[in-house]
Amino acid sequence: MLVVIAIIATLIIVAPITWLIASNAQKKSYETTVGNAKDKAREIIDEALKTAEAKKKESLLEIKEESLRTKNELDKETKERRAELQKYERRVLSKEESLDKKIEAVEKRDTNLTRKEEELGKRKQEVDELEQKRQQELERISGLTSEQAKEYLLKTVEDEVKHETAVMIKAYESRAKEEAEKKARDCIVSAIQRCSADHVAEMTISVVQLPNDEMKGRIIGREGRNIRTLETLTGVELIIDDTPDAVVLSGFDPVRREVARIALEKLILDGRIHPARIEEMVEKAQREVETVIKEEGEAATLEVGVHGIHPELVKLLGRMYFRTSYGQNVLKHSIEVAQLAGLLAEEVGCDVKTAKRAGLLHDIGKSIDREMEGTHVQIGVDLCRRYKESPVVINAVEAHHGDVEPESLIACLVQAADTISAARPGARRETLETYTNRLKQLEDITNSFKGVEKSFAIQAGREIRVMVVPEVVSDSDMILMARDISKQIEDQMEYPGQIKISVIRESRVVDYAK
Repeated sequence: MLVVIAIIATLIIVAPITWLIASNAQKKSYETTVGNAKDKAREIIDEALKTAEAKKKESLLEIKEESLRTKNELDKETKERRAELQKYERRVLSKEESLDKKIEAVEKRDTNLTRKEEELGKRKQEVDELEQKRQQELERISGLTSEQAKEYLLKTVEDEVKHETAVMIKAYESRAKEEAEKKARDCIVSAIQRCSADHVAEMTISVVQLPNDEMKGRIIGREGRNIRTLETLTGVELIIDDTPDAVVLSGFDPVRREVARIALEKLILDGRIHPARIEEMVEKAQREVETVIKEEGEAATLEVGVHGIHPELVKLLGRMYFRTSYGQNVLKHSIEVAQLAGLLAEEVGCDVKTAKRAGLLHDIGKSIDREMEGTHVQIGVDLCRRYKESPVVINAVEAHHGDVEPESLIACLVQAADTISAARPGARRETLETYTNRLKQLEDITNSFKGVEKSFAIQAGREIRVMVVPEVVSDSDMILMARDISKQIEDQMEYPGQIKISVIRESRVVDYAK
């Protein structure tokens, strides 16, 4: 126990002493360490300062070297730019010198040209004076002015050229006639012998027979409403009182007249005549006529052997079935012309199909010439162009009455075939009295104008040729006279198609060689 107490007491005494000794030792060690650290830090700082100073010197040296190098490069570039500028400056100076020389040369040339122009002006003035003196001397010698001399020379040359031209034309015409007459006669005779066409003569009015006179009153209706309805729907005039037991249908359009005829016949058979029934029958008649038109057009193309015609042209061909010209059915006439043109083309070695096509379509304008302004030739040409016919066919249609010059042999064949078909005996039945009266009326109208010596109606009244006195009617007066004649004919006459007015003025000189 005591031993333990002694140990504890010893520990209590020894522990503080030991702690003090350790603390002193530790303090000394710390002071030593701090001193060493300060010395080391001072050494590091000194060394860093030395390194920084060395780096600073190196950087300054590098900056000086870089600035020196940059300065050298700038100096070099500046020298090169300066040398280049000096080079450009020398070039500009040389160009300026060259331009100055050129300007000086141009100024000299301009001065020379001005001087030469002045000299030429003086010479021209002298030449003009000499030319004037020469003309005056020539006029004095010849007794004619320059205008008179020029006119005389031109007239002499013109007369000589006209004479030579007329002689050449006469010679060529004689030669052509001699060679062509025989061949043409053979072709026409052969074509006429090989073509046999039926002729259909139709009236320009239609007559519907009535079962009794009582039917007239039913057709007229209460206060004339039935006849007015029928006339309004068909566009045809009904004449009832003139002919016993018959109704006369009068109208310019043959298709409308046919529609009215069929409708009226259906109404008479049906017996029920009132506005609603009339309208129904007219519609049925129109459908029937349209069917007939289509069938007749197709039959005409099949009969002639022409294919590929536009359907609208086929319908127009069918409309010509109801059209007559001087009593001659126009569709039959067109078929006959197509066949004749084909036979003539076969004889002379032309395209037969094209000739037939042109012959079939030559009067196509007559199908609608009562509905449109213009002659049947002009309307036919417009229709053929609209439906893409060939230029040969178009020219044949346009030239078949001599309105334009034929451009192909087929056009000439169509002209001949049209004349043969229309002029053969029995083809057209116009009374002689009506025909002669129309020609006489034409000649009387033209002879009534002042300065007209005589006039001739030709081509069945399609053309009137007027011979005027040259001393009374001048060239400018001829134009006005032709216009006045056409206006007077339009006002005083009724005629189909158009009439051509040709005013002719000629001067004749007669002398005798003794």
